[in-house]
Amino acid sequence: MTPGPIGIFDSGVGGLTVFREIAARLPDEPLVYLGDTARVPYGTRSAETVRRYAVEGARFLLEREVRLLVVACNTVSAVALDALRQDMEIPVIGVVEPGATAAAAASASGRIGIIGTEATIDSQAYVQAIRARLPAARTLSRPCPLLVPLAEAGWTDNDVARAALDHYLQDFRAEHIDTLVLGCTHYPLFKPLLAELLGPGVSLIDSAEETAAAVAAAMGEARGAGGGHTFYLTDLPHTFAALAERFLGTPVRNVFQVHY
Repeated sequence: MTPGPIGIFDSGVGGLTVFREIAARLPDEPLVYLGDTARVPYGTRSAETVRRYAVEGARFLLEREVRLLVVACNTVSAVALDALRQDMEIPVIGVVEPGATAAAAASASGRIGIIGTEATIDSQAYVQAIRARLPAARTLSRPCPLLVPLAEAGWTDNDVARAALDHYLQDFRAEHIDTLVLGCTHYPLFKPLLAELLGPGVSLIDSAEETAAAVAAAMGEARGAGGGHTFYLTDLPHTFAALAERFLGTPVRNVFQVHY
């Protein structure tokens, strides 16, 4: 694998949960993050538009000489991963396959729930990936459109978040799932509340954690020589610093607005 930083692409700021897990697992690796904040959300876009945006973002990161591309967006991973792999000459890792693999391994009953954006759920990407690994799986999927704005507002453990999740989880409780895939990179912020509402009998699959493990495996013995991280955004919202600190647990530096 050629030298260079690891590139992480997301439609906005949710991919910072993936960034956080990769940075924790590979502390010596410089990371370059690109958030397409000018065009977020991707979850309500057509598949064709998502693919175009994804290729544009990936090419921007390729110009920064990244040696591996992480697609830290479930929507892009669901509908554009093949297009990116065809366009790029470097390894491309998405968040769907690692999450699906972990879900299939974790479920004893085969009853697996999936929550995500409308585009991710409509794509059936998680369903197909899980059934490829566990053909007898009984999956139940549901879009949860309120969770992204709640996460970005910092409302992840209050009465509003509790009411939204309680509503979204009704069908999963009725089907007695034993595993729930968090199919959006914002959703790990709700893990404590999800664990409380679902109880200890349900495994929560955090695609950010699973993707970081996949990245570490892909890197093998290749390791970086340290160095700082860089953040690029296509729009620089005034709330980014606070959002990033909420997602990462630490202040961020080297933040730049870009156009491509």
